[in-house]
Amino acid sequence: MKRVPVVVVLAALLAACGAPEPDDDAPRSPRLPVPVEVAFDDEGRPVPDVLAEEQVLYRGNGEEPQTLDPHLAEGVPTANILRDLFEGLATTAPDGRIVPGAAIHWDVSRDGLTYTFYLDPDAHWSNGEPVTAHDFVWSWRRVVDPETGAGYGRMLAPVVNAQQIFSGELSPDELGVSALSDTTFQVRLEDPTPYFLGLLTHPTTYPVYRAALEEHGSAHVRPGNLVSNGAYRLTDWQVRSRIELEMNPYFRDAGNVIIERVVFYPFEDENTEFNRFRAGDLHWTYQVPSGQFSWLKQNMDEALKISPWFGTYFFSFNLTREPFEDNLPLRQALNLAIDREIITERVTRFGEMPTFNLVPPGLPDYQPPAPEYADWTQSEREEEARRLYRQAGYSESQPLTVELRYNTSENHRKIAIAIAAMWRQVLGVQTRLINEEFRVFLQNRAQRRVTQAFRAGWIGDYMDAFTFLELYHSGHGRNDAGYNNPRFDRLLDRIASERIPARRRNLMVEAERMLLEDQVVLPVFIYMTRRLVDPRLQGWEENIMDYHLTRYMYLVKSQDEEDVQGGENEE
Repeated sequence: MKRVPVVVVLAALLAACGAPEPDDDAPRSPRLPVPVEVAFDDEGRPVPDVLAEEQVLYRGNGEEPQTLDPHLAEGVPTANILRDLFEGLATTAPDGRIVPGAAIHWDVSRDGLTYTFYLDPDAHWSNGEPVTAHDFVWSWRRVVDPETGAGYGRMLAPVVNAQQIFSGELSPDELGVSALSDTTFQVRLEDPTPYFLGLLTHPTTYPVYRAALEEHGSAHVRPGNLVSNGAYRLTDWQVRSRIELEMNPYFRDAGNVIIERVVFYPFEDENTEFNRFRAGDLHWTYQVPSGQFSWLKQNMDEALKISPWFGTYFFSFNLTREPFEDNLPLRQALNLAIDREIITERVTRFGEMPTFNLVPPGLPDYQPPAPEYADWTQSEREEEARRLYRQAGYSESQPLTVELRYNTSENHRKIAIAIAAMWRQVLGVQTRLINEEFRVFLQNRAQRRVTQAFRAGWIGDYMDAFTFLELYHSGHGRNDAGYNNPRFDRLLDRIASERIPARRRNLMVEAERMLLEDQVVLPVFIYMTRRLVDPRLQGWEENIMDYHLTRYMYLVKSQDEEDVQGGENEE
């Protein structure tokens, strides 16, 4: 059979599905505002004369949140909102460094097993009540309580007795946390945990206001009910329309917060968001259409922000049902049939790095294991894919029929189309693409009743390989693949307790190698953040974790506004 090049098949499929050609000519954008030169006072704050009169930030934010309960929330868009509403013991500076948050400082014992946090005496909830160590004790016990159902509850696994609480052997009251006083919170760890402070910036470790939850139940996250301790408080939530926050006057550092209000828009369609930015309705986009790179570089280069992100885009298999349960050759065949360079060069096109690994590169103490086939040519991979496909029981006359799910997004749709085209061209696989709203998508993944293959991705919660590996512990709330390997679980337990850095690193390399050999995931590329940021928005800095807290930002006047005001003053 004569095979048409994959890139030709892909282009035809994209066109047939209505996807725009790469770098379609877009209408010329209105001229972007040019910010005035910013001057600062002796304390490093921008002088009032340069600030825009309206300090309201409008930003696109991807999918609609499922909840604003930090212990139950999932997904990057929700975390963006929670970092404005809440604050953990530690937080991040604009450049991504870990800095004191609700805890003004902390002590660590010489053996690395005890952390004592001293809360900022000015830390208050948005209703004016003080934030206390007792709030953190209650909140952390809630996280590890199996009845809570916290998806990321295992993040607190390093804390004394957490593992036994997860398994139901102990009560949550036995968790190794205590309030030594109203402003002193102590945590005892089972073993030294080098990434522990990084955990404290994750929403799972944020405090929740107990009285509101007990009074309102799940409705405690609604406007008027939600009590938070961050720089902002919730004022409005119009589902699938917008979420509005206003400055929290009781925030411990409210005097240094300049932006008064933040409006998050859940745009799932990148083109809609792009057009709203061009129209001047947004200061900040969640992402940009993948086909517009050249146009953006030419027309909006001063607003285009592209930077490395500590995350991996991949697809995953449901290992608990057909056709992937107990069929390793089939999973391997689908992995090898993917040409990652075509996807990154012709579909995503923003500098993403093709990868065969789950853990991104760049960690100073970790070198991801390179699969043997990473050094093969794509032709060699495809030949091996066809052999494995036949070994799995399929052929051109008896092809695999499979469902591939992804959540609503034009960029995700293009990548799914590319994957389906490659599977069909190389192996003859018949793929049915299923697009689902984010909430439904996550539910179906977690329940595993209908999923076969699905889009996934992970942004590290802290700078350590373990944040990726622990996802596939059999008891992890985000193990949507249903991977259940006792040997892998034991390996993770050894990693968690290993005190010698070199041994711990080697164990993590072995754990990732095991995941790749079992073909639990199909890695595609290393993420790059790509968004448009209004030049008038100051205080926004690139960082590999992509954490951007509104409290550090402010809007300045444009030069046009300055000229108009100058003319008025002259009159």
